[in-house]
Amino acid sequence: MTSSTSSTSSTPGTAGAPGAAGTFSIGGEHRVNRLGFGAMRLPTEPAPDREAALAVARRAVERGVTLIDTAHLYGWGANEELLAEALYPYPDGLLITTKVGILRTGPEGWAYDARPESLREQVEQGLRRLRIERVGLLQLHRIDPKVPIAEQVGALRELQEEGKIGHIGLSEVTTAQLAEARRTAEIASVQNRYNLFDREHEQVLEACEAAGIAFLPWRPVAAAAEPDRPSALTAVATDLGATAAQVLLAWLLARSPVVLPIPGTASLAHLEENLAAADLRLTASQRALLDRTATPTPTDHH
Repeated sequence: MTSSTSSTSSTPGTAGAPGAAGTFSIGGEHRVNRLGFGAMRLPTEPAPDREAALAVARRAVERGVTLIDTAHLYGWGANEELLAEALYPYPDGLLITTKVGILRTGPEGWAYDARPESLREQVEQGLRRLRIERVGLLQLHRIDPKVPIAEQVGALRELQEEGKIGHIGLSEVTTAQLAEARRTAEIASVQNRYNLFDREHEQVLEACEAAGIAFLPWRPVAAAAEPDRPSALTAVATDLGATAAQVLLAWLLARSPVVLPIPGTASLAHLEENLAAADLRLTASQRALLDRTATPTPTDHH
């Protein structure tokens, strides 16, 4: 398996920029700044909301974001089209990763669909919407329980061999599912729900760290919006002169060098707030206080 390497050193002159948190090489090919951007929240409706969404995507890249996460599920392709409108032709070094494996079944309905022929069609559609010939990192949005994992990952490996996929990632998997998938193809990333107060997938993160696999936590700052958030989080934020969201992102960046948070927003102000977290450095006592407040509960049982 190709080894992914990481660096936690800052680049001179990157104060307040994603590069201040260091970089990570996904699949040994795509070296990205560790603090990325999740595009799910960007509205895809007509102006003026769309114009604001385009501005946020462009500003993220201007500020040094080199990893953007989207998916077929986000607006059923509309999010991919939005990113292409905002950013194409893409600057060198920008990695836009998308996800497949979920199909629309009606106005409000959806279903898992990772049959090989369906995955192929979804990848083809994604390439067309993103205006590219090869997606650098393609993630399986969910394991389809009706299809053997070897068939799902095998289909993506075939597309990889054809040059339409650079690297393969997974989302919402257990350690057992990750291990099974790795018997079929090299896995470059895992995107699971994970944050300071939601560490069900602690064992998956540890498996990724051991194998040099990028770990993209989604819902990274969910606790910041809760009115009854733990006092320890507020205390650390006050000590640092930071927001709760920034502390949560700083904790993730400090948790492991393979962690690549992808906070999302449709607000320019919130984007700047999130990116400023790259400069935060938690002391050992602050990290210990946060860890004591949220004891991990790794179950990884399904």
